Amino acid sequence: MRVSPFLAIALVSLPAMLAQSPEGDRTKAPAAAEKSALRERKAVIRPTIPDADRHEPGKVFIEYADILRKPSGDDVQILIGNVQFRKGDMFMYCDSARFYEETSSLEAFRNVRMEQGDTLFVYGDELYYDGIGEIAELRAYPGNNVRLINRDVTLTTPVFFYDMPEDVGYYLAGGELDDRTNRLTSQQGYYYPATKDAFFYLDVVLTGPQKNDTLMMYTDSLTYNTDSGIAQLMCQTLITSKDGEISSTSGFYDTRNGIADLYRRSLVHMRRGNTLTGDTLFYDRDGGFGEAFGNMILTDSVRQSSISGDYGFYDELRDSSFVTGNALAMEYSGSDTLYLHGDTITAYLDPTVIEDSTKITNIFHRVRFFRNDIQGLCDSMSMVERDSILYMYYNPIIWYGDKQVVGNVVWVHMNDSTTDWARLPEQGLMSQHIAEDCYNQLSASDMTVWMADSTISRLYAEGTVQTIMFPMENDSTYNKFSFTESSYLDAYFEDNDIRRLIMWPETTGKITPLYLAKRNSYFLQKFRWYAPLRPMSPDEVFDYPAEMAELASQNILGRMSKDALTMRGQALGKPVNIPNLALPEGVTIPQAPATPSTPADSVIAPADSLTTNPDITPLSVDDTPEQEQPDDTPASTPLGDTPLLKEEEENHE
Repeated sequence: MRVSPFLAIALVSLPAMLAQSPEGDRTKAPAAAEKSALRERKAVIRPTIPDADRHEPGKVFIEYADILRKPSGDDVQILIGNVQFRKGDMFMYCDSARFYEETSSLEAFRNVRMEQGDTLFVYGDELYYDGIGEIAELRAYPGNNVRLINRDVTLTTPVFFYDMPEDVGYYLAGGELDDRTNRLTSQQGYYYPATKDAFFYLDVVLTGPQKNDTLMMYTDSLTYNTDSGIAQLMCQTLITSKDGEISSTSGFYDTRNGIADLYRRSLVHMRRGNTLTGDTLFYDRDGGFGEAFGNMILTDSVRQSSISGDYGFYDELRDSSFVTGNALAMEYSGSDTLYLHGDTITAYLDPTVIEDSTKITNIFHRVRFFRNDIQGLCDSMSMVERDSILYMYYNPIIWYGDKQVVGNVVWVHMNDSTTDWARLPEQGLMSQHIAEDCYNQLSASDMTVWMADSTISRLYAEGTVQTIMFPMENDSTYNKFSFTESSYLDAYFEDNDIRRLIMWPETTGKITPLYLAKRNSYFLQKFRWYAPLRPMSPDEVFDYPAEMAELASQNILGRMSKDALTMRGQALGKPVNIPNLALPEGVTIPQAPATPSTPADSVIAPADSLTTNPDITPLSVDDTPEQEQPDDTPASTPLGDTPLLKEEEENHE
């Protein structure tokens, strides 16, 4: 059926007519009602932002833009003016951007800023975000830098990358990191805001910006924590400051407190010029002390000496050290080197001397030393720099050339690289090997020996002086020996041979042909020849023969006095209160007189002794008549009971 046009119009208009008020044909609706209806219609058609999860993994959301355009047939959206993106808790801002919704990638330009909470801010001129890899690349225009700010940390670089899943920012074309303590530059760097750890590679330089500080660190790989200020060394690293240098390949350095824990054979060069080396090192820069473990070496460039061992401690402020475990002291200021070993070695400045401080070195237990011109051993030793004297205690033995010196206490004076004189203030016995069983011997209560060019030039002895001499015959053989006793002796040597000898005031003696003498009469009572104990090379100072252990339990020449047992310091790693290092009261070192001008065949006596004793009758060995050995010859201690000479006695028999 065909509908009339007029009917169609009436049907369409009917709902509107029915909706009108009954009086709609006579009056108009109020203006307020019309406005209300208009507002209701607008509220119905207003667009809304979808209620989406802003933490959806991998998703980037557009939060705001003044203008949004989407060209037809293209996936890109163009945003202009106050642009804001969001990915999780990270917000990104810029003036304009292109956004690729399918991959959640974007390109942002001008006034680029990334913010995460109130602690992490990144500023740049351009931002390229890869939504698939979730990596942001920020660039700066020429003359500018990208800046990352994380509380007290500022990182600047021309090009900056931020890996959002790993929460790490990094640069690959040079950059700089600053915190409240240090400034670090490198070609490559990685920074983790959550943990405050930073990793730097290639041409790494750390600079301490603190006032009055000169801290610098140079390396190619470094780990640094901006929260603690601790740097971890990963390869060859040089650390310099006004206090010295550190060289290491592995370890940790606290840049705020100046404390280092170093491994893999590190070295510390300190302000005094000393160096400390060890397999493992602990060094407190501000405290001025270092501790070394394993193959440690402490060198003193000023004194041209070093101390080494298994463990060592050095207090730089007090210039004191402590070394133990295969301890070895070396002194190489002269043409020859002194090697000195003991169980423990300490060295420090004498605290009792203020104006003219002196270094004291103590060596304790199993002491052995070697130098080409002199060797020796004892149980304890003290070396005093001020008077250049080496004090030896507990059965000290010294060898030089073919001579051996034994005493309760021995003082040796070093002059540059040579031995100047030696003093035996409490019993001494000097021996010289002549041939086979023949030994020249001299014993006395007090003895002083002067040296010249590593050979003996003069010997002075007093107090129960006893000698046994084997004069050489014209045919270079030995067929007799002399035994003499006196109170004083003064002898001069030339080419290690006695040139003149004087004994006074009363001298007794006898000369015995060898064919009439018993073998044990060849020796003074306490004579022993300790050649098997003698160190013959630097390495042998570490040896500890069984005979040396036996010797340590004996008193070779009797007991020492209490004064002799007083050491010059104690085995501590720091200075202690010690007595004045002056020689004991009443002790004087006789000075060697000038070479006398009297004829060579005359007998010379010390001027300070002979001139006040006009009645003395010196004994010249060559003037004593030969005579048979009487039955009352002074008994000598049998040598067969001495391990060192047992083999010699068997050969003689």
